[in-house]
Amino acid sequence: MSELLGRIRKANLHDRIRKVEEVIPLFRNGMNVGWSGFTPAGYPKAVPIALADHVEKNNLQGKLRFNLFIGASVGVETEDRWASLDMIDRRWPYQTGKNIQAGINEGRIRMGDRHLSMFAQDLGYGFYTKDNGGRLDIAIIECSAITEDGGLVLTASCGAVPEIVRIADRIIIEINTAIPSFEGLHDIIEPINPPNRLPYLISRVDDRAGSPYVRVDTDKIVAIVESTHPDNGRSFSEQDDTSTAIANHILDFFRFEVKEGRLPKNLLPLQSGVGSIANAVIGGLADGPFSGLKVWTEVLQDSMLDFFDSGKLDFASTVSLSFSVEGFKRFYGSWDKYCDKVLMRPLSIANHPEPIRRLGCIAMNTPVEFDIYAHANSTLVGGTRMINGIGGSGDFLRNAYLSIMHTPSARPTKSDPTGITCVVPHVPHVDHTEHDLDVLVTEQGLADLRGLDPKSRAELIIDRCAHPDYKPILKDYFDMARSECLARKAGHEPQMLDRVFKMQVNLAKQGTMKIDNWDV
Repeated sequence: MSELLGRIRKANLHDRIRKVEEVIPLFRNGMNVGWSGFTPAGYPKAVPIALADHVEKNNLQGKLRFNLFIGASVGVETEDRWASLDMIDRRWPYQTGKNIQAGINEGRIRMGDRHLSMFAQDLGYGFYTKDNGGRLDIAIIECSAITEDGGLVLTASCGAVPEIVRIADRIIIEINTAIPSFEGLHDIIEPINPPNRLPYLISRVDDRAGSPYVRVDTDKIVAIVESTHPDNGRSFSEQDDTSTAIANHILDFFRFEVKEGRLPKNLLPLQSGVGSIANAVIGGLADGPFSGLKVWTEVLQDSMLDFFDSGKLDFASTVSLSFSVEGFKRFYGSWDKYCDKVLMRPLSIANHPEPIRRLGCIAMNTPVEFDIYAHANSTLVGGTRMINGIGGSGDFLRNAYLSIMHTPSARPTKSDPTGITCVVPHVPHVDHTEHDLDVLVTEQGLADLRGLDPKSRAELIIDRCAHPDYKPILKDYFDMARSECLARKAGHEPQMLDRVFKMQVNLAKQGTMKIDNWDV
């Protein structure tokens, strides 16, 4: 208790300390609930786990359901367990976990997908809770401390907390005493509605434009609960030969752009997604010729610690510290080494077009697939099955100095090692349009699409990015489509609508996208 009291420096809040079981009666079926968190970091654990235990113990599955609004995905022991207990009615805007994905695709959970910067903004506008006066019934926020003035010191992420506490009628604070205080690692700009917004005064990655704390009306805090649950962490995604080849193509491209004078020697602020390819790119940069680098991104993985240790990375701005369990131990163990090189911001600022475009970010993200004209699908397998959501990739790709998407050229099926091509005639769902993307990369090669018309893009993408098993199939399609469409004077971006998805149909029926011909 002494540790908890020491973390709550506003003494008149001490009488709001509660045991976790005492807050269960505050929750009722159908409530709009907001959580802190962004990836498996900075999310509440004690209260969501206690609520799940309550539902399971009392056989309340399907009888205590909530509309859940979180900055992005959080730990599977919370939201994915809630999904397994049928505790989620609506979920915005991005999620992770087999149970919640099953619930979405089976129609039991109503999910809405949204660019993350727009989600936070629109949540603050009350757009998602119009039937409740634009309010959230209750918010659960993980903090590492509360200041003398009642400011909230968040933990390993910022997410959409400023917007959530602004529109929440009641707030529960979880003080996590199992981790250090993160005081000083956040830069919070208070959300202001139009027409009274001012410019965001950020012209360098390490600029501070706000406060280290989240301002909150402390009268809305109805309970403070101690948490001793560490963040679940994100498992480190190991790189393989394919991701290494992709990374090498990107690094060669950077070298060429520096030589041509289109990039400075220390590049521009980097945004990188998650996964083996992102790790390979960061690993290549840590070993590469560039120094004085900076990162403006959403998540830092373990590989970013290697990047810092290499001496090549000077500073990183992020929304979340998405480390593995071992990565968090490493970060906490060398706190003084890393803490003055990292700044966390809410996603409404980190993902906002204004600083992304001003800083000239280089955006690098992985799609499900892209097509020969440079549309990309990041969310829906087969155009219908939701994976996680678009996240912040679109925020960056639409506004970056360079917009890069990277993926393996093909993925195996149970019966075919190259059964799924990631380069298709047309993606069955478009998250990123041809207008957004500059560079596409697979292990086969890199296609620089800047300044190219659609037909020239198609030829280059097929030549540079397609797997050898699929290159002749895609070339046959393009040649047929071009001939047919030009003949009827409709050939700007040739497609044959009666057969454009034949490869996807064949995958569903035969387990491979290798087709014998394009006949219908």
